[in-house]
Order: sequence, then C-alpha cells, then structure tokens
Amino acid sequence: MKKVALVTGSSRGIGAATAALLAESGYAVCINYIERKDKAEELEALLRFEGCEVMSWQADVSDAAAVNEMVREIEKRLGYV
Repeated sequence: MKKVALVTGSSRGIGAATAALLAESGYAVCINYIERKDKAEELEALLRFEGCEVMSWQADVSDAAAVNEMVREIEKRLGYV
C-alpha cells in the first residue's frame, strides 16, 4: 500500500526537513504552505529531481474548507493520506 503524508507548514525549516525525510523514505508527500510559495516550489522541484512523488498546496490549516479542499486534491493526485 502506498504511503502518503501531508506535512503542514513544510515550505521551510523543520517542516521542510520532515517533508524531505518522508519523501526520501518512500512516502508521496504534500508540502503545505501559507505564504512561501517560492520555498514550497523550490523544495518540490528538488524532491522531484531526486525521484520523489511530491506536490505542494497553499492552504491555511485553520480554515476547515481550505483543508478539505487540500485533502481532496491530495487524494486525487497522490492517494489517501
């Protein structure tokens, strides 16, 4: 069974390191960010280059509708979280 992870706040710092570790360990990963689209896309490109299955998505996790939309898109693209 494919493993899929959503890492919130993962465009930089500890979140980015966590997303990278999961991706390099075989998880399909969604990089979630609020403002730093540039950093999220940079990490996504790096992980794709390394052969990882990854996507990035902007959503404020305090907004239930935004989270629901993000999870639907993750499940569509990567599989069940």
